[in-house]
Amino acid sequence: MFTIEHEFDATVITLIDEGHEGLQEDITISAFDDCITLEQVHPITQEPMVITLSMVQLRDLAAALDLPEGSYRIETRKA
Repeated sequence: MFTIEHEFDATVITLIDEGHEGLQEDITISAFDDCITLEQVHPITQEPMVITLSMVQLRDLAAALDLPEGSYRIETRKA
């Protein structure tokens, strides 16, 4: 399950793990103009853990999901 909310400065997506054993804490993804943050509460310390991705890293991650093992560089074409 997931939710989507549009806030003033970001779109916030919350991924809710459900329906099986070994459930993980919810993940909140906030999409800003210049970066994406992923936040998850640590199940033992209850402290939030945050990862920030640049838009280039996000592009590379999206491409990597559909590629075989290897090393890649995505080159952008200039008009």
